[in-house]
Amino acid sequence: MTHTTDIRRVRGHRPRLLDLFCCQGGAGKGYADAGFDVTGVDIAPQPRYPFRFVQADAIAFALEHGAEFDFIHASPPCQHDSECQRLQGNDHPDLIAPTRAALETAGRPWVLENVRGAVPKLRAPVMLCGQMFGLANYRHRFFETGGGFRLAQPGHPAHLVPQAKMGRPVPPGHYGQFVGNFSGVNLARRVLGVEWMNRDGIRECIPPAYTQHIGAAALELLAASGLKVAA
Repeated sequence: MTHTTDIRRVRGHRPRLLDLFCCQGGAGKGYADAGFDVTGVDIAPQPRYPFRFVQADAIAFALEHGAEFDFIHASPPCQHDSECQRLQGNDHPDLIAPTRAALETAGRPWVLENVRGAVPKLRAPVMLCGQMFGLANYRHRFFETGGGFRLAQPGHPAHLVPQAKMGRPVPPGHYGQFVGNFSGVNLARRVLGVEWMNRDGIRECIPPAYTQHIGAAALELLAASGLKVAA
C-alpha cells in the first residue's frame, strides 16, 4: 500500500529518477549529484532518505507509476544472494526476476543492481568498484541495464591495498569492508560518501560515486534520444 506520494512533474525541474528499494539513499544521492530529481520508494520507512520518499511496495509502484519517470534504478534486496546470509541459512525472497519484469513493463531506460552472488541471474552486468572512483574501498556492485540504456565497463584497477578482517577495526594502510556488524561507522561514512547513514544503511549501500557515474551516462542518453516525460 502506498502511504504518501507526490509524483507531479513541475516545469523547469530536472529529469525524474525513480529509486526503487531505496533504503537510506546511497544510489539516490549519486543520481541527484548527476542532475536528477530523485524519488525513492521502499516498503519500510526510511527517515534518513535525503530526497522525496514514498513508502510502498517497490514493484507495485513501478508497475503503476514507472512510466511517469525518465529513468529507473532498482536495487532489490541482496540477502537472497549474499554469501554470509546463505551461510547463516536465512530465507529471503528472490526479487530480481519480478523487478526486471516491472522495469520492462514501465518502458523507460533502467538499471538493476545487485551483489556478486546474483551475477548468474543478471544479464551482461557491468561491475563497478570503489577503486574506479578513487574511493578507499573495494565494494563491488553489478549493474544490468535495459530499456535502451547501455553502460560501458570501466577499467578495473588492481586491488593493491589489504582489507581489514570482517568486523574488525581498520588498521593503518588497510581498507575497511564495512559489512555486517562492522567497526568504524564514521570512517565508512567518509570513505563511501554517505555521511547521513547509520550502520544499517552503510553495510548494504551503493556508494553515490557509482550512480553519479551511471547518472551522467543516463543524462547523455536522455539528451540524445528525447526520452524525457513531457512537462
